[in-house]
Amino acid sequence: MAKIDDLKSKTDDQLSTQLGELKREQFNLRFQAATNQLEKPSRVREVRRTIAQIKTLQTQRANAAAKA
Repeated sequence: MAKIDDLKSKTDDQLSTQLGELKREQFNLRFQAATNQLEKPSRVREVRRTIAQIKTLQTQRANAAAKA
């Protein structure tokens, strides 16, 4: 649960930056998996879930701003 609290405390710009970095890492992990060079398979799942958490948080913030 500490992970989502860390994400909530970040600004929109910081979240966007982190999202870009995670997407780049996800891309690299996919290539490593395809060439059987993946050292830590659990990292794929972590990255995917963190991306989903950031996108969810961004959507919630956008909806809150639209209502205000």
